[in-house]
Amino acid sequence: MPAPSGQAVDRETFRRTLAAHAAGVVVITAQNEGVPIGLTATSFSSVSLDPPLVSFYVDRHSTTWPGLRAADHFAVNILAGDQAELASRFARKGIDRFAEPTRWRPGRLGAPLLRDVSAHLICLPHRAIEVGDHILVVGLVAEAVANGPDRPLLYHRGRFGRFSVHP
Repeated sequence: MPAPSGQAVDRETFRRTLAAHAAGVVVITAQNEGVPIGLTATSFSSVSLDPPLVSFYVDRHSTTWPGLRAADHFAVNILAGDQAELASRFARKGIDRFAEPTRWRPGRLGAPLLRDVSAHLICLPHRAIEVGDHILVVGLVAEAVANGPDRPLLYHRGRFGRFSVHP
Protein backbone atom coordinates (compact mmCIF):
# COMPACT_ATOMS: atom_id res chain seq x y z
CA MET A 1 0.00 0.00 0.00
CA PRO A 2 1.56 3.35 -1.00
CA ALA A 3 2.23 5.98 1.62
CA PRO A 4 -0.32 8.80 1.69
CA SER A 5 0.78 11.80 -0.36
CA GLY A 6 3.29 13.97 1.45
CA GLN A 7 4.35 11.26 3.95
CA ALA A 8 7.12 9.59 1.95
CA VAL A 9 10.60 11.09 2.01
CA ASP A 10 11.80 12.52 -1.30
CA ARG A 11 14.01 10.41 -3.60
CA GLU A 12 17.26 12.36 -3.13
CA THR A 13 17.01 12.47 0.67
CA PHE A 14 16.28 8.73 0.66
CA ARG A 15 19.24 7.99 -1.64
CA ARG A 16 21.64 10.16 0.39
CA THR A 17 20.57 8.56 3.67
CA LEU A 18 20.86 5.00 2.35
CA ALA A 19 24.42 5.78 1.22
CA ALA A 20 25.38 5.53 4.90
CA HIS A 21 24.70 1.78 4.72
CA ALA A 22 27.63 -0.35 3.50
CA ALA A 23 26.61 -3.23 1.24
CA GLY A 24 28.37 -6.27 -0.14
CA VAL A 25 28.87 -6.41 -3.91
CA VAL A 26 27.98 -9.28 -6.22
CA VAL A 27 27.79 -9.79 -9.96
CA ILE A 28 24.81 -11.80 -11.15
CA THR A 29 25.55 -13.77 -14.33
CA ALA A 30 23.57 -16.05 -16.62
CA GLN A 31 23.49 -17.25 -20.18
CA ASN A 32 20.60 -16.49 -22.50
CA GLU A 33 20.51 -18.10 -25.94
CA GLY A 34 24.25 -18.79 -25.69
CA VAL A 35 25.15 -15.19 -24.81
CA PRO A 36 26.63 -14.41 -21.37
CA ILE A 37 24.87 -11.60 -19.47
CA GLY A 38 25.48 -10.02 -16.10
CA LEU A 39 25.01 -7.06 -13.81
CA THR A 40 26.38 -5.66 -10.56
CA ALA A 41 24.12 -5.74 -7.49
CA THR A 42 24.56 -4.34 -4.00
CA SER A 43 21.15 -5.51 -2.85
CA PHE A 44 22.09 -9.18 -2.43
CA SER A 45 20.86 -10.95 0.70
CA SER A 46 20.24 -14.39 2.14
CA VAL A 47 16.52 -15.10 2.58
CA SER A 48 16.12 -18.57 4.05
CA LEU A 49 18.21 -21.55 5.18
CA ASP A 50 15.44 -24.09 4.63
CA PRO A 51 15.00 -24.02 1.71
CA PRO A 52 18.26 -22.21 0.83
CA LEU A 53 17.09 -18.95 -0.80
CA VAL A 54 18.90 -15.73 -1.72
CA SER A 55 17.66 -12.50 -3.26
CA PHE A 56 18.68 -9.36 -5.10
CA TYR A 57 16.87 -6.43 -6.68
CA VAL A 58 17.13 -5.28 -10.28
CA ASP A 59 15.83 -2.03 -11.76
CA ARG A 60 12.62 -2.59 -13.74
CA HIS A 61 14.19 -0.73 -16.68
CA SER A 62 17.38 -2.81 -16.72
CA THR A 63 18.29 -3.96 -20.22
CA THR A 64 19.90 -7.07 -18.67
CA TRP A 65 16.76 -8.14 -16.77
CA PRO A 66 14.87 -9.70 -19.73
CA GLY A 67 17.80 -12.04 -20.42
CA LEU A 68 18.20 -12.91 -16.75
CA ARG A 69 14.48 -13.56 -16.44
CA ALA A 70 14.57 -15.97 -19.41
CA ALA A 71 17.57 -17.95 -18.08
CA ASP A 72 16.94 -21.31 -16.43
CA HIS A 73 19.56 -20.56 -13.74
CA PHE A 74 21.92 -17.80 -12.67
CA ALA A 75 25.15 -17.43 -10.73
CA VAL A 76 25.85 -15.06 -7.87
CA ASN A 77 29.55 -14.14 -7.93
CA ILE A 78 30.49 -12.70 -4.52
CA LEU A 79 33.28 -10.24 -5.24
CA ALA A 80 36.56 -10.04 -3.33
CA GLY A 81 37.95 -6.79 -1.96
CA ASP A 82 40.30 -6.24 -4.90
CA GLN A 83 37.57 -6.52 -7.58
CA ALA A 84 36.21 -2.96 -7.65
CA GLU A 85 37.04 -2.57 -11.36
CA LEU A 86 35.09 -5.75 -12.14
CA ALA A 87 32.08 -4.40 -10.21
CA SER A 88 32.31 -1.12 -12.11
CA ARG A 89 32.57 -2.95 -15.43
CA PHE A 90 29.37 -4.93 -14.81
CA ALA A 91 27.57 -1.74 -13.73
CA ARG A 92 28.38 0.04 -17.04
CA LYS A 93 26.05 0.11 -20.02
CA GLY A 94 26.94 -0.35 -23.66
CA ILE A 95 30.07 -2.48 -23.26
CA ASP A 96 30.87 -6.18 -23.56
CA ARG A 97 31.16 -6.95 -19.85
CA PHE A 98 32.66 -10.38 -20.56
CA ALA A 99 35.47 -9.19 -22.85
CA GLU A 100 39.05 -8.80 -21.60
CA PRO A 101 40.06 -8.02 -18.92
CA THR A 102 37.10 -9.95 -17.43
CA ARG A 103 38.22 -13.48 -16.56
CA TRP A 104 35.49 -16.11 -16.47
CA ARG A 105 34.56 -19.66 -17.37
CA PRO A 106 31.25 -21.41 -18.02
CA GLY A 107 29.92 -23.21 -14.97
CA ARG A 108 28.72 -26.81 -14.97
CA LEU A 109 25.21 -25.68 -15.97
CA GLY A 110 26.44 -22.94 -18.30
CA ALA A 111 26.19 -19.71 -16.28
CA PRO A 112 29.40 -17.67 -16.44
CA LEU A 113 31.50 -17.94 -13.29
CA LEU A 114 33.84 -15.02 -12.70
CA ARG A 115 37.40 -15.92 -11.71
CA ASP A 116 39.05 -15.03 -8.39
CA VAL A 117 35.78 -14.20 -6.59
CA SER A 118 35.20 -15.07 -2.93
CA ALA A 119 32.32 -17.43 -3.66
CA HIS A 120 29.85 -18.68 -6.26
CA LEU A 121 26.21 -19.57 -5.76
CA ILE A 122 24.33 -21.28 -8.58
CA CYS A 123 20.63 -20.55 -8.30
CA LEU A 124 17.40 -21.67 -9.89
CA PRO A 125 14.75 -18.98 -10.33
CA HIS A 126 12.28 -19.20 -7.46
CA ARG A 127 10.25 -15.98 -7.61
CA ALA A 128 10.31 -12.50 -9.14
CA ILE A 129 8.08 -9.79 -7.69
CA GLU A 130 7.69 -6.16 -8.77
CA VAL A 131 8.32 -3.89 -5.79
CA GLY A 132 8.29 -0.15 -6.46
CA ASP A 133 10.68 0.66 -9.29
CA HIS A 134 12.59 -2.62 -8.87
CA ILE A 135 12.05 -6.35 -9.18
CA LEU A 136 12.84 -8.60 -6.23
CA VAL A 137 14.47 -11.75 -7.59
CA VAL A 138 14.61 -14.81 -5.33
CA GLY A 139 16.73 -17.81 -6.23
CA LEU A 140 16.91 -21.34 -4.85
CA VAL A 141 20.57 -22.17 -4.22
CA ALA A 142 21.49 -25.40 -6.04
CA GLU A 143 25.28 -25.15 -5.59
CA ALA A 144 27.49 -23.12 -3.26
CA VAL A 145 31.28 -22.89 -3.36
CA ALA A 146 33.41 -20.67 -1.12
CA ASN A 147 36.72 -20.03 -2.87
CA GLY A 148 38.73 -18.60 -0.03
CA PRO A 149 38.94 -16.28 2.93
CA ASP A 150 39.20 -13.12 0.76
CA ARG A 151 37.87 -9.97 2.27
CA PRO A 152 34.66 -8.82 0.56
CA LEU A 153 34.17 -5.85 -1.69
CA LEU A 154 31.88 -3.25 -0.12
CA TYR A 155 29.89 -0.35 -1.55
CA HIS A 156 29.50 2.74 0.64
CA ARG A 157 28.64 6.37 -0.15
CA GLY A 158 28.89 5.74 -3.88
CA ARG A 159 32.34 4.14 -3.75
CA PHE A 160 33.82 0.67 -3.53
CA GLY A 161 36.04 -0.26 -0.61
CA ARG A 162 37.44 -3.15 1.38
CA PHE A 163 36.50 -4.55 4.73
CA SER A 164 39.07 -4.43 7.51
CA VAL A 165 38.79 -6.43 10.69
CA HIS A 166 38.91 -4.67 14.05
CA PRO A 167 41.71 -5.98 16.28
